[in-house]
Amino acid sequence: MSTSEELSVPLPSNLEYEMKHDLYLVTGATGATGGAAIDELLSKGARVRALVHRDDERASALRAKDIEVVVGDLLDSHAVQAALRDVTGAYFVYPIMQAQLVDATAYFAYAAKLAGVRSIVNMSQISASADARSQASLAHWYGERVFDWAGVPVTHLRPTLFMEWLTYGFQLSQIANHDLLRVPAADGRHAPIAAADQGRVIACILLDPESHAGKTYPLFGAEELNHEQVAKIVGDALGRPVRYEPESLDSFEARLEQIGLSAHFIQHITSVYRGYQAGEFAGANDIVEQLTGRKPISVRDYVIENHRIFQPTTRS
Repeated sequence: MSTSEELSVPLPSNLEYEMKHDLYLVTGATGATGGAAIDELLSKGARVRALVHRDDERASALRAKDIEVVVGDLLDSHAVQAALRDVTGAYFVYPIMQAQLVDATAYFAYAAKLAGVRSIVNMSQISASADARSQASLAHWYGERVFDWAGVPVTHLRPTLFMEWLTYGFQLSQIANHDLLRVPAADGRHAPIAAADQGRVIACILLDPESHAGKTYPLFGAEELNHEQVAKIVGDALGRPVRYEPESLDSFEARLEQIGLSAHFIQHITSVYRGYQAGEFAGANDIVEQLTGRKPISVRDYVIENHRIFQPTTRS
């Protein structure tokens, strides 16, 4: 039976019972992949605990969905232990803008072991390797090893560049206000993957972890494209021409410094684009569809769905 056929079959009564009593912790709950994973878990009737950094209006919105909200920092080992108490499965994601990923992973892995957590889904990245140029990518590789050594069943996700990168500050303002996609991508290629698709994968693994434990999944979107193709698709979806302009790495780095981004993120993102030019983010597969029974969203559909975000704010 195919994955899609399996997913169309009603859940067996014992699994329904387990879902009602199991508790799933989602970190990054107010972020893109965390929020998408929560929505998918709730749609399956699962109980969710959300770890948030601040008790603000976003936390209140989670509570309104009948989600248990705990406030804490992934670098606070005591807060992490409290968040994982009585948890069946957990999704771990660490902010790309921040350093100390390996520290946070160690705290989380120890707390999960202490709590008897059944499974962890770990958000890594496709460039994670022992010889990565990016300090963040190197930290992801070591973070994977920490989880492996901890002995808690874990599944690592290694996505290519997110679809949401189109909405990052260093790209969005240029697309919205200047109909321009300008990054140092040269003629590299990737298959952009949306956070919503990753959220469905995360929930799928958490709800049925046994067959995924110990595996590493590279995740890709619907179609591998270069940036000229991405720009054309974005423009067609917006109803106006958008062009791609290759940028030098030096110009890109200077532009990010002017925006005021952290040195940690700038080192990471410039290294990412060096790797991108070398083909590290290229490729395609059907893992999203295999695991969830649905094809990943296309760039065109993503832009149409988020049409408002790409509208001009100021023209200069």
